This record gives sequence, C-alpha cells and structure tokens, in this order.
Amino acid sequence: MSSRKRWIRAAAVGAASALLLAACGGDDGDGGGSTPTATNTGPVTLKINYWGEFGFKELKAKWEADHPNIKLSLNPGDYAKTQDSLAQYLVAGSGAPDVTAIDEGYIVKFRNMSDYFVNVLDMPGGKDREKDYLPWKWKQSMSADGKVNIGLGTDIGGQAMCYRRDLFKKAGLPTERDEVGALWPTWDAFIEEGKKYVKATGGKKKFIDDMVNVFNPVLSQQPVGYFDTSENLQLDGGPKVAWDTATKTYSEGISANLTAWSAEWTAGFANGDFAVLACPAWMLGHIQTSAPKTTGKWDIATIPGGGGNWGGSFLSIPKQGKNIQQAWEFVNWVTQPPQQLEIFKTVGNLPSQPAIWTDQSFQDYKKEFFNNAPTGVIFAKTAEGLQPQYLGKKNNEVRDAIQKVLTKVQQGKTDPVKGWEEAKKEAEAAAQK
Repeated sequence: MSSRKRWIRAAAVGAASALLLAACGGDDGDGGGSTPTATNTGPVTLKINYWGEFGFKELKAKWEADHPNIKLSLNPGDYAKTQDSLAQYLVAGSGAPDVTAIDEGYIVKFRNMSDYFVNVLDMPGGKDREKDYLPWKWKQSMSADGKVNIGLGTDIGGQAMCYRRDLFKKAGLPTERDEVGALWPTWDAFIEEGKKYVKATGGKKKFIDDMVNVFNPVLSQQPVGYFDTSENLQLDGGPKVAWDTATKTYSEGISANLTAWSAEWTAGFANGDFAVLACPAWMLGHIQTSAPKTTGKWDIATIPGGGGNWGGSFLSIPKQGKNIQQAWEFVNWVTQPPQQLEIFKTVGNLPSQPAIWTDQSFQDYKKEFFNNAPTGVIFAKTAEGLQPQYLGKKNNEVRDAIQKVLTKVQQGKTDPVKGWEEAKKEAEAAAQK
C-alpha cells in the first residue's frame, strides 16, 4: 500500500538480524507457542500501526458505532520504521501493536517468524477466508510448511500511469486516456514521448518525477526480481533491465530528478514539475492528498510494458497482544468486501479479492479527481492473470542498496555504467548482512 514509502532505514539491518537469530529458537522462543486465547472482555482500545493510506480513518466512525466497546487508536508512521520497529518489538517480547500492517516487501521475512503471530487459520472463520483471495496473495502470508497464515491481505499494487491532462494539452500531446496509453506500448516509446514533451516546454518542464519510480515498475514486470525462489541474487536479469531503462530517462533529460517521497517531490504534484508518473493503485490517494486543487486535471492510462505488481499489504496480529479476539474481529471485518470496496472508493487501494472486481458498483465507479476515470476497470484489468515475483528475505535491503546508487546517478555523482557496478557490489553486500 500503499502511500507507501519504499525506502528502508539502516536500522532494518540490525532488527532483521536479531529477528532471524530469534527464529532459530522455533516455537519455544519468547514470542512463540500456540495462539493465545486470553483476551480482555471489557472495553478496549486497539492500537493499529500502519503507514500511508489504508482507509482506516474513513472507516473508524463506522467501526466504533457498530462496536462501542472496541475503540481504534490509529498510529500512522513511516513505511520502513513501522516494520523495523515491529521486528524489534517481536524480539523484545513487548511493545507491538494489537494490529500491524506488513508490506509485501517484508512478508517473506515475517512469515518466516510465524510463531510470533496469531495464526489466521486458528481464528473463527479464518480458514474460510482463503476462498476470498487471489491464490498467490493468500500464499504470500503462509509459512513454508503451510500450517500458519500470519495475516489477511488488504490490497495489491496493480499498475497504470497517472498523467496531467492540462500539461499534456499545452505540450500538444493527446489527452484522452486511450490515446495516451497508445503512445507508449513499450518503455522506449514512453521515453520518446517524454523527449517530445520536454522539447515542447522549451526544456522548462520535465516529463517524469524520479528515476526510481521508473525502476520499480519496470522491475516488477520482469519474470524474476532481485532473488529467485532459492534466495539467489539475480542482478543481471530483471534488475539490470530496470536499471538501464531508468537511467535512460536521466540520460535523455526527461526526469525532474525529484527524490520520491521528499517534500520537493510531493510539492511537484501541485506545481506541475512533472507530467506523468508510474501509478500503482495505492498512489491515487497520495496524489489527491498532495495536490487537492488539481481535481480533474489528472487522468489514468495504461502502463508501458503492461501489468506488473508494485506493492500491496497485509494485516497481522502479534501474539504478544492482550486483545487478540478483538483484534481479529477488526482485521476480519475491515478485510470483508463491503469495507474493502469502501476503501477502494475513498483512497483508491485495489482489493486483493477478485470477487469484488465483479461487483457492479466497483465496475461503475468513476474517480472525479482523475477526470472520472473508471479506476475499478483500469486497475482490475492490470491485475488479471498477474503472477508476482518472489521477493526474497533480503528484498528490501537489496532494493535500498540499489536505489541509493540510482539516486547518486540522478544527482550526477556517478554515471550509469559505473553506478551499476557500484550498485551490484552494494546489493551483494546487503544480501549477506
């Protein structure tokens, strides 16, 4: 999900190492054992840790009206810190929230620590939820032995391209979404359109926001990402393709070089500093929040290369909590179709339950902010038949290492060729930590 900042803090390394060491103890460790059954019976407040836009704020009043004895304490935070802190809390045996969001980039790591989480399969109605989900989404949160599911899925990151209609019109480019999508069947064609746009603005405006936001969607479209299923690094495959495509946007001068999730990048949505960006479904909410006065100026077209999944999250319940039953009641409730449909309509997150995609209100829904784009139809189409990559236990550490060097290229501190060699060394080191 999400808004979803994809940078990993250095603290993750120490926390992850401690987490893996703790894993060696199996179910006899401090966080292990069978699913706890003790729970408070009086009024409780559930602490929920997450980042970005999950739609919780919009649903809080409805939940508390229907569940007067279970209040919600929403605790949004930084993407990486939310999950780094969770690792530390699990090892310490205390401090974890009642409910925590986990991103797909961390799910492999945490599912290998399944003894620290409540098993969905042991909870009332938990086993029955499997039929609701995309098979690969359900499998992502399952332990290797298939005996534990550590959390219920929320969204997936079906991809498209969000673009400014008004800026395209000024540059003499088509503005209708079907015509725009037809401009760029491939990433090379996309870059050529970018050159036309920059030329039409007299070089005063750039086409895209940031190289990293080209690298990630291109990588997601490759058969294999950073790791194969045996946890072997595969840098010269998909990552090299993504690197070459992203750095070409820099060499051709079409990137605004605004570091993703920086204050400058966020301001760029309203200022028109760029005209288009890769747009997983969860990005819609961030655009609306960043540039509320640009309603109707944005639209959504297909992504070059077609498909790919970038992002998606889960809701899990740490075993150390004292409100297990109430936490499960919330997680089970918020991931039901009516709530997931409401979240889709309010913040844009694409549900990971395909039955929702056939709901007529989902099919008919149009997003006014994005020129009444039929967001349900657009993003569901990108998700059909999707088979996401295996991400690996060290996915985030490797991604962070490569993206840091990619940013150095963007800042002119190294060139794409030397940068790739540096990125490989940094990624290999990160994978060994």
